[in-house]
Amino acid sequence: MNIAPIATTHSCFTEKFGIPRQPLLADASRACIELLPPYSDPEAVAGLEQHSHLWLTWQFHQVAGQWSAKVRPPRLGGNKKIGVFATRSPFRPNNIGLSVVRLIQVRLHPRVELIVAGADLLDGTPILDIKPYIPYADSLPSATSELAERPPSPLTVDIPEHILRQAREYRDGMGTDLPQLIQQVLGQDPKPAYQKPDPERIYGMKLCGFDLQWCYRDGAIQVVGLNALDEGEDR
Repeated sequence: MNIAPIATTHSCFTEKFGIPRQPLLADASRACIELLPPYSDPEAVAGLEQHSHLWLTWQFHQVAGQWSAKVRPPRLGGNKKIGVFATRSPFRPNNIGLSVVRLIQVRLHPRVELIVAGADLLDGTPILDIKPYIPYADSLPSATSELAERPPSPLTVDIPEHILRQAREYRDGMGTDLPQLIQQVLGQDPKPAYQKPDPERIYGMKLCGFDLQWCYRDGAIQVVGLNALDEGEDR
């Protein structure tokens, strides 16, 4: 079986740590899906703008070749093991991911690109297929999941005013609202689920060309730094 990527991802997430564990949990995130030749034909995406959401099939390209029969999902605190096929762990036999994202814009010039929101994709993620989300077929109100019945409750995120002002000045070509993105990403608690927060420890992740730093205090997250990265460092 030979499967070649049809597109590549340009994402605000340039390292694995901090990426939301499910799509749409951080709707403020933005990604550009750039179609590759010979699929970068405007006719291939004709009519796609009639759909509000898309299914993306993609590859966990930084864990290729790794898999485990049992894994520790974050929803169980990172301490209990269950079968890999009962989870969405990246450590799978074929390392294939599936995400539903919100379509913002279809761009045809100078390249064929899709601007999407809520993507849980690492920068450079190979896209294997794109399909429209069809509500009557894809939305199942009666579906249940004992493991993940509802979204996790977000933590409180405190952003000091001077960092908030800096974040509000951020501009990119996809309309990213950086203050909202910081709130949504950190609110999901990026640290490993099994790890107890150390109030003395400073955590950090690369986000939108910045080194975002925070700590855990009194059950909440305190942002302590937003430092611009040098060109080439955000990789």
